Amino acid sequence: MTSTETTRDTAEMAASPLTLRPGAARSRLEESLLPPIVALLVAAIVGDALILTFGQSPGEVYRLLLEGTWGNSYGFGQVLYKATTLTFTGLSIAFALRAGLFNIGAESQLAAGGFVAALVGLVLPGGLSWILTLPLYVLAAALGGGIVGGVAGELKSRFGAHEVITTIMLNFIVLALLSYLTSTRLKVPETLHTLEIRSGAVPRLSDLASAFHGSAASLVLLLAVIACAGAWWYLFRTRRGFELRAVGLQPAAAEYGGVRPGAVWARAMTISGAIAGLGGLNFVLGYKHYYEEGFAGGAGFLGIAVALVGGSHPLGVALAALLFATISQGGLAVNALVPKQFVEVLQAVVIIAVAASVPEVRRLLRVQRRRD
Repeated sequence: MTSTETTRDTAEMAASPLTLRPGAARSRLEESLLPPIVALLVAAIVGDALILTFGQSPGEVYRLLLEGTWGNSYGFGQVLYKATTLTFTGLSIAFALRAGLFNIGAESQLAAGGFVAALVGLVLPGGLSWILTLPLYVLAAALGGGIVGGVAGELKSRFGAHEVITTIMLNFIVLALLSYLTSTRLKVPETLHTLEIRSGAVPRLSDLASAFHGSAASLVLLLAVIACAGAWWYLFRTRRGFELRAVGLQPAAAEYGGVRPGAVWARAMTISGAIAGLGGLNFVLGYKHYYEEGFAGGAGFLGIAVALVGGSHPLGVALAALLFATISQGGLAVNALVPKQFVEVLQAVVIIAVAASVPEVRRLLRVQRRRD
């Protein structure tokens, strides 16, 4: 096979559904949408069975869950707040997956981004408008997360170290280091957080609409939307994005076509870490206005589920983030009927259903197409 043929084959595999011929685009769309839909149906059936074991009506539990989330402004605001962080972490992991990498380090990258942003907030003069300081905070958070992700990327590129192992280890190292710095150098006495940032706090949605009063949602939500749009543009409309997806699909073919997989992996992990680091702004700028040990609360690990359920596509990630945020917040609303662990079990069921059903549904779709 010639270099031109290899490049053409890789281009077809890595192409966006929008650039494929109509039949191929339809097939890609079916393989993107049907598996998660089937997975959610399976999860709903299992959830119904679990609710029945508690002696409750599934309809009543789901009704309360929706009323406590999308059914009132405060609950919806909390869903948006949680979905904002999950969008950043899910997008981070999805970006790495597109390059054929499994980034398990979003938890530490998220924390590093929030920590560096908080440090910037401590040295800025007071009284500055958030509009003026936001670019600096964005740069700081992206730098913090990008450095952590970049270390794993360089280890992968230079020495072939598996990114799963290195990112897991970096989680322990980075979180321990941030805990040490916070507890010994920066914390407010008798707390586990730093002083509040001097300026640049982003307005909450409640400042714009009083119905959201009490919720933690803020305009950082718009940054998440911009991040999704930017990731889509990079992945599907730029040469660098094409190279990244080509390496993720077929590294040997991409290298034969002139792409250096090592450079792509290093760049992908750095950008992935930077995206996760931006998620720290949701807490530091939009909510508490300081860095607090453990603020990530598992959002980095839950981002793995968000990326998988979302099919590693920016739009799918945003929708999956809303789903998991709804389940998380809804658990508070249904706690009177079912134990709080029900939410954790339901999230796990969704993940298992996706892992089990996605490959099977795609296999059945391909078998059906061959018969047609």
